[in-house]
Amino acid sequence: MIPINLHSPAHKLCALLLAAALVAGCVSAPAPTSADSTPQPATASAETTAEPVITSTPQPTRPLYDAGTLVDYTAQTGDNLIALAARFNTTIREIRAANPIIPDTATTLPPGFPMRIPIYYRAYWGSQYQILPDGLFINGPAQIDFDTQAFVDSQPGWLKNYREYAAGQRRTGAGLVDLVAQNFSVSPRLLLALLEYQSGALTQPILDDDIGPFVMGYQHPFHRGVYLQLVWAANLLNNNYYLWRNGKLIEFDRPDGTIYRPDPWQNAASVSLQMFFNSLKPMNEFNSAIGPEGFARTYAELFGDPWQADTSHIPGSLLQPELRLPMPPGELWSHTGGPHTAWGTGAPWAALDFAPGSETQGCFNSTSWSTAMANGLVVRTDVGVVVLDLDQDGDERTGWVLFYLHLAETGRVNVGQRVQAGQPLGHPSCEGGSSTGTHVHIARKYNGEWVEAAGALPFVMEGWTPVEGNFAYIGTLERLGHTIRACTCSDAASSIISRAPAVSFPTPEIIPTEESEE
Repeated sequence: MIPINLHSPAHKLCALLLAAALVAGCVSAPAPTSADSTPQPATASAETTAEPVITSTPQPTRPLYDAGTLVDYTAQTGDNLIALAARFNTTIREIRAANPIIPDTATTLPPGFPMRIPIYYRAYWGSQYQILPDGLFINGPAQIDFDTQAFVDSQPGWLKNYREYAAGQRRTGAGLVDLVAQNFSVSPRLLLALLEYQSGALTQPILDDDIGPFVMGYQHPFHRGVYLQLVWAANLLNNNYYLWRNGKLIEFDRPDGTIYRPDPWQNAASVSLQMFFNSLKPMNEFNSAIGPEGFARTYAELFGDPWQADTSHIPGSLLQPELRLPMPPGELWSHTGGPHTAWGTGAPWAALDFAPGSETQGCFNSTSWSTAMANGLVVRTDVGVVVLDLDQDGDERTGWVLFYLHLAETGRVNVGQRVQAGQPLGHPSCEGGSSTGTHVHIARKYNGEWVEAAGALPFVMEGWTPVEGNFAYIGTLERLGHTIRACTCSDAASSIISRAPAVSFPTPEIIPTEESEE
C-alpha cells in the first residue's frame, strides 16, 4: 500500500469527503455425511487465455519504528478502530487523538479513508504482499453473476466429472462448491482456485493418486472427499478472516516453531490465506504460496486480476436496521448462548441463542414461535434454516440478512414469503446443525459478510446489546444498566421478555423466486 501525503490539498479534501460518509451512515448494496467417490477423466479442453498481470506488488521491508511513531494508513474494506488498535499495537484513544475527524459514532471506516496511526513496533512482521481483496473472499455481491457449474464444465479438470453425496443428495463437484460457499458465505471462486492450486481440479483430467481423497491437502481420516475437504477449508478460512477482521489475531506459529506476525497493513483475506497455507506448507513452500507467483497467480489465471475486480462491500459507518428480539411479545424466553460461531466452528462469533420457556429439557417439539426480527423476504429454507432478506431483493449475498437455525420444518415459513417484524417464522427445535436442546440460533450478514454479535457493530435487539465473554457461548445482554446472563440453565438471571408491540398479520404474500417456483 502506497503511503498517502495527508498534507496535500487533494487528500485534505478526500478526508473531509470521507468523514462526511462516516457521518452519513449506511447505504445498502444492491452436518451431512460424505461417501468416497472417484473422479473420472474429462474430455473437454480448456480455452487458452493471455497470462494476466497482477497489479498488487510486494513492498520493501518495514523500518524499525520508534514507539508512538505516526504512520500513514488508508482504511480498507471493513476496518474498525478495535481491529486497527490491535494490529498496530496501540489504543483506540491514541488513534482518535491522531485522527480527530473520526466521529465518536463511527462503526466501520470508509474504504480509502486516509489516517495516521501511532505504531508500537513488533518484531517478525510478515509479507506485505496482498493476495486477494476482501470483497472477493466472501460470498457477496461480487459473486452474483458467477455460474459455478458452467465454469467448472468449461474446464478440462477432474472436478467436472466428480460426484459425491452430501447434505441429502448426490451432487456435482460444482454443486459441492456452491453448497459450502452458501453455508459458510465464502466465495465459490476462492474455493475453486484453492482446489486448483492444491490438486489441479480444473486443469488436470485425472486426480493424482498421491493426493487421493485429500484434495485440499488436509490429511485427516474424517475429512475424505471433496465435500469434507471443502468444509474444512471454508471453516479454516473463515476463522482466519474474522479473527484478523475483528482484531483478535496478531500472530501465529509456524510449524518450525517460529512466530509469524502478519503485517499491520494487511487485509483480512490475505491474512486468512497466509494462515491457510501455514497449516499445510513447509517454510519454503509457504513463502511461495503467499507470494505473487503462488496462489495469487493461480487465481488470476482462472478469474483475472482480482484487484481489477475489487469493490468495497462494507461502507463506512455501517448501521444495523432496528431489530426486535426473535420471540413473541410478552413470552418468557432464556438467553442460552452468548456470542459464538455463526456456522461451523470457531470464528466469527456472530450468533446468539434463545430458547422458549419450558419445563422440558433437551430436544422437544416446542409450540412457541420464533419470530421475524424485521420486515423481510424469506429467500432460503433448509433443514432447520430460515434466511430472511431485509432489502427484499431476493439474494442473500446483498444487503442485510438474518440467519435462523434450528427451526422445525413443521409450520415453517415458505421461500418467497414476505413477512413483517414479529411474524412467526417457525418453531424452535433441534433440527439442523448440532444442538443439545430446543432453541433458535440467530446471526447477521451484510453483503455476504458475517457481522460479529459483539464489537464495532453489535447485534442490538430492542436496546439489548450483546457483550462477549472469554469463551464462545459465554456473554451477556445489557440495556440501561440491566444485565441478562447467557446460560443453558434457563434461570431467572438468563430470562428475557420481548417488549415489542403486538401486531396482526395479513395472509402471507408469496413472492416468486427460483426456489419457490421449483
